[in-house]
Amino acid sequence: MPDAPDHPQSKTAIVAALAANLGIAVIKFVAAWFTGSSAMLSEGIHSLVDTANEWLLLLGLRSSQQPASPHRPFGYGRELYFWAFMVAVFIFAIGGGLSLYEGYEHLRHPAPLSSPTWNYVVLAVAFALDGSSFLVARRTFNAQRGKQPFWSAFRASKDPSVFVVLFEDASDLLGLFIAFLGVFLSHWLNRPELDGVASLLIGLLLLLVAGLLLRETKSLLLGEPADEKLLASITALVEAEPATVRALAPLSSYLSPHEILVVVPVEFAPELPAGRLTATIGQLCAAIRAKHPDVRHVFIQPAALGEGDPKSF
Repeated sequence: MPDAPDHPQSKTAIVAALAANLGIAVIKFVAAWFTGSSAMLSEGIHSLVDTANEWLLLLGLRSSQQPASPHRPFGYGRELYFWAFMVAVFIFAIGGGLSLYEGYEHLRHPAPLSSPTWNYVVLAVAFALDGSSFLVARRTFNAQRGKQPFWSAFRASKDPSVFVVLFEDASDLLGLFIAFLGVFLSHWLNRPELDGVASLLIGLLLLLVAGLLLRETKSLLLGEPADEKLLASITALVEAEPATVRALAPLSSYLSPHEILVVVPVEFAPELPAGRLTATIGQLCAAIRAKHPDVRHVFIQPAALGEGDPKSF
C-alpha cells in the first residue's frame, strides 16, 4: 500500500508521545521509589503502558504499509487497526487494572509520604513533556478533522494512530492533575489514604478512555463503510454513464485510513455488446479512482436489478 499523505504527521505524533512517555515513566518510578506515593506509582505504570502502546502503534503503522501479496491480496492495512485495538486492551487491562489494584492496596495499608517535593518536581516536568506531546497530537488531529466538531470527527476518523495518541495524552494530563491532588491533599491533611484514592481515580480514568478506544477500534477492525457523500458521488458518477440503466448504493469497507474497497452493483443496457461492457467497466473504475484517490479497490458488478435482490450475471 502506498504511503498515505498524512502518515508522516501521524508518525511524528506517535514518536513525540513515545519519547515523552519513556522519559516520564523513568522519573515517575524514581519519585515513587523515594516517596512511597501510590498515585505516583500508578502514574509511572500509566506512562510505561503508554510507551509500549506508542511502540505498538508504530509497529502497526509500519506493518500496514506492506505491499499486497498472494496471501493478502488487499494488503495489510488492517494491521494498524489490530494493533490500535491491542493498545486499547493494554490501557484497560494493564494501565487501569494495575492502578486500581495499587490504589486498593494503598487504602488497605496507608503509609505517609516521604519527601513529597520529589513528587511535585516530577509532576511539573511530566506535565510539561506530556503537554508538548498533547499539542503535537492535537495539531495533527485538528488538521485531519478540519471544521468538524471534535466528537463527530473522532467517531468518523479512520486513523487510530492519531486519535489514540490524542486520547492517551489527554488522559496523561488529567492523570497528572489527579496525582497532584492526591499527593498534595495527602500531605497537607495528613491523610495518606487520599493518595490511594487518587490512584483509584486514575485507574477509573484509564478504564473510561480504554472503553472509548475499544469501541472505536473494534468498529474499524470489523470494517466501517465509506462516507455517505462519497458513496453518493460514486453512484452519481456511475449513473451518468449512458450505458448504465441504474446502480444500487455501493457496498464499501475501509481497509486502512486511506484505502477503501467499493463494490457497485450496476444494471447496464441489455443490448450492450460484451466488448463494450468490459471497456465501460474499466472506464468507470478509472474515473472513480481518479475522483476519489482513497478508493483503491473498486469492482463494478453487472447485475439485473429488479425489485428484489440484485442478480449477478
